[in-house]
Amino acid sequence: MAKGYWVSVYRTIADPERLAAYDKLAGPAVKAAGGRLLSRGSRVVAHDAGIAERTVLIEFDSFEQAVAARASAAYQEALAVLADGVERDFRIIEGLD
Repeated sequence: MAKGYWVSVYRTIADPERLAAYDKLAGPAVKAAGGRLLSRGSRVVAHDAGIAERTVLIEFDSFEQAVAARASAAYQEALAVLADGVERDFRIIEGLD
């Protein structure tokens, strides 16, 4: 079974306090849903049209698990706290089997 991944690339962080509050809720929500944080780095080398801002990579045992985690009540609570504190590109992708 192919793994699932969350890939978040932050374009701008307008409200660091909202982001910190989101992190406090999102971390436990992701972990409870079976997610494993692989990278939440501030060190980024961007190429082409990329933006050298915060990038987050989270792994799940399956694509379906990754999709369900995003829809979970706990993660939705974290998103409500984040609101418009950041602009990011958030994707759920299926890994290679």
